[in-house]
Parts: sequence; structure tokens; C-alpha cells
Amino acid sequence: MANPDAGTANRETWTRNSGFILAAIGSAVGLGNIWRFPGVAYESGGGAFIVPYLCALLTAGIPILFLDYAIGHRYRAVAPLAFRRIRRHAEAIGWFQTGLLFVIGVYYAAVIAWAMSYFVYSFDLRWGEDTQTFFLSDYLQVGDPEISTTVVGNVALPLVIVWLAILAVLCLGVARGVEKINMVFIPLLFVGFAGLVVRAVTLPGAADGLNALFSPDWSALSDLDVWIAAYSQIFFSLSIAFGIMIAYSSFQRRKANMTSSGLVVAFANSSFEILAGIGVFGALGFLAYQQQTAISDLEGLTGPILSFVTFPAVISEMPGASFWGALFFGSLVVAGFTSLISLLIGVSSSLQEKFGLSRVVAAVITAGVSGVISIGLFSTTSGLIALDTVDQFANNIGVVSSAIIMTVFTVWLARDADLLRRHLNAVSTFQLGRWWIALIGVVGPVFLTVMLVQKIISIINDGYEGYPQWYLGVFGWGTIALLVVGAVALTLPSWRGRDYPGFQPWPPLDTKPEKEAVR
Repeated sequence: MANPDAGTANRETWTRNSGFILAAIGSAVGLGNIWRFPGVAYESGGGAFIVPYLCALLTAGIPILFLDYAIGHRYRAVAPLAFRRIRRHAEAIGWFQTGLLFVIGVYYAAVIAWAMSYFVYSFDLRWGEDTQTFFLSDYLQVGDPEISTTVVGNVALPLVIVWLAILAVLCLGVARGVEKINMVFIPLLFVGFAGLVVRAVTLPGAADGLNALFSPDWSALSDLDVWIAAYSQIFFSLSIAFGIMIAYSSFQRRKANMTSSGLVVAFANSSFEILAGIGVFGALGFLAYQQQTAISDLEGLTGPILSFVTFPAVISEMPGASFWGALFFGSLVVAGFTSLISLLIGVSSSLQEKFGLSRVVAAVITAGVSGVISIGLFSTTSGLIALDTVDQFANNIGVVSSAIIMTVFTVWLARDADLLRRHLNAVSTFQLGRWWIALIGVVGPVFLTVMLVQKIISIINDGYEGYPQWYLGVFGWGTIALLVVGAVALTLPSWRGRDYPGFQPWPPLDTKPEKEAVR
């Protein structure tokens, strides 16, 4: 009889369910929650945006999160081996997702390095009055779109520190490294950021900022772009469909309440996004009050410009500026670092499972290769432009494509959706009906396909940010091509790790879809 623990007997696991939940929240709650959601909501109908946002959360975000959980938990492996265990030739899907983790991790570390620098700068408000010139010219020394070899020391040094910290956490492993970091950092993040939000909403002019954010424009609900923006925000903020949650759920114990944990993670992530929106727009209302202008006249309401140009200007005007600046940028470091860990644990674990490497060797390879590329590319004078380009293509084309492929493969090609549904029902208290299959098999892929086609057409017709076509070809389309080639190439070496032929998913479920597993 096949052994259900074959290939998993020595596998690391979370020591407690709260460790898994906090780690998953740490992955989901990242920089995008702070600098993306408030601006997207403001530009997409204000208070009315909550309607498509909740629809997207319930019809795509949570269902696809459950799909990630089901794959990782049932097949007890990170993405490449998990997909291989579903269907042998599907391994490339897992490597494509792992490649995305690698690419995003390489540039994500640079933003954490910026936040670390600004944490130090907060104590003497080094950015001065012209925060944009300081960030772009003095700090990053941004040049033209090119392949620069001029290293900016102020960026390179904190970036080295980030990668050394990542190496230490990966070497410690899931229980002693990832879990312990999140058990400390996530409560600290929520408490610290909540304090910042309370201060922001008590500043003069904060009410005007909140009115600007939450005043509903109901006519926006008839705009397809607003709905796409909602699905896009939910999709990117939950860290779904590119291997992170497959990896994290694979480290869960066999008897774990997966769907209830998923609901906690999803709503904690959305709560933090709304909290971030309140804090950011409270602060922007204060800045508008100080400058005697309207919220609509302010620039830099999303992305790095919001965090490193607009917010320093806000902080400089606040009483006790150094303290609140350190708290804000400290929160960015914590939110970014916990997300970066989740990206790279998937890469490191994939190398372990494929090539039979020890945890330390896999950690050294992952952090070493990633760190060298990250420092060599994103600490240069062209680092911001390269980061912006790679991020645009990796997320809006790579991750969205990954989600479409994963959902279509699982539901329509492998036809394992009902099996995965019954697996979740067998171990969880919150039960999934067949409506879940319709959501991940139809609703999710349709919206994601519309998003993908719209983005590709936009880039082909309009380019991106005025960057030269050769530059988009190298760092944009070149990134996607590299991911595809890498995914295929990594399926070629033979498995030397955990692909034991005796592996059997647990619990054993009847293969006939009409029979529900007995709990």
C-alpha cells in the first residue's frame, strides 16, 4: 500500500496554526496595501469603489486563495512538485510561478532598502523641503533608461543588509525563521501603523482627506475599468496565484482548518488596506490644508512617489515629525520584509525539493543569486526605471497569466477542482459548495483575461511611461520570455529530491466527484 507520508516525513511544518495565519497575512500585507489601494480607490469612485472591491474579494480573491491552499495542502509541496503531482507534465506551471517569485523578490528588496534609508533619514528630516528632487536626484540619482553600471552607494549598502537578513531567515527555515519573524513583526506592524493612522486622522484638514476618499461616485460603477481595477487590487494584494500560498499551505499540518484560516487572512488583508486608506488620505488632507490647496490638486497619490515624495512632505509638516517619519518608514520596512520572505521561501523550497539540497545550501543559492542580481541592477542610476518596468510586466502580465493558466488547468484540463474542493471540506469547518468551482473556473479567468488583454493592448499601442521600445523589450518582454524559457528548462533535470513514487495525498478521497468526503 502506498505510504501517504512518503516524501513528507521530514518536511517542515508550522508549529501552530497562528504561525501559518500570521505568515500568510505577512505575505499579503505588503507595500501595495499602503501605496496602491488608497490611490486606486480614490481614482475609482471613492466610497463607491467598496462595492466592486468586495465583489472582487468574494468572487475571485478568496476563491483563488482557497485554490492555492488546496493545491499546497493536498500535495504537500511547493508549486513545481505540487503541479507535478497533479499531472506530471504540469511541472512547468509551478516553475513559471517560482520564476515570478524570484523576479519580484529581486526588485522588491530594493524598495525595502529605500525604506530603510528613509527610516534613518527621518531622524533629521534629511529630505528637506523639495522631497521629489531629494528622492529622484540626490538619493536614487536617476538617470536615463539604460543599462547602467554606476552604483549608488546609499542604495547598495541597505540592499546588502536586506539580503543578509533574508539569508539568515531562509537558513533558519519555516518554524524557526519565517514563523518567528512573522509572529513578532505582524502584530508590531498593525500596532505601529494603527498609531500612525490615529495621528493622521487627528491632524487639521484630515476630514477633508477622508471625504475625498470615501465620498461615493456611484456613476463609477458603470465603468468597466473600475471593476477591473477592483479585481486587480484584490488579486495583487492577496499574494495569490504565483506560488506563495501554495508554499505556505504545504507547510501546514495535515489536520488544519484551511478555509477558515483563509477567511482570516483575506479579511485581515482587506482591513489593513482600508486602514491604510484612512491613514494616507487623512495625511493628504493635512498636506492640502497646509498648502492651501485641494486634494485633487495634489500629485503623487500612488506608488513609490506617494511613499518617498508625498509622505515625506506630509511628515515634515507634522508635530513630532521625526517620530512619525520613523514609524511610517519602519512600517514600510516590516511590511516589505515579511512579503519578501514569502517570495523567496518558495524559491528556496523549490530548489530543495527538485535537487535534493539541504535547507542551508538552497538558502545560500537563493539569497546569493538574487542578491547579486538585485544589487547589480537595482542599486544603479537606472535602478528605479528598471524596477518600474520589470514590476509592470511581471505583475500585470506574468502574474495574471499565471492565474489564468492555473485556474484553467485545474478546472478544465486536469478536472481536479471538485477533488480539491472536497479536500478542503474534509479538513475545514467552512464548507465549499460547487459555486466555488464556478468562481475559479469561470468568473476569475474571465475577469483576469480581460485585464490581461487590456494591458497588453495598452502597452503595444501606447508603450509604457515613455520608455524606449528597446528598453521595454529587454526589461519588459525580456522578463516574460525569460520566465517561460526558465520554466521549461527547469523541468528537464531529473528529480533528486521529494518526488517519491509512493506519495499519496491525504485524506484519501473517492475519485468520483458526486461523493462527498466523510469528515
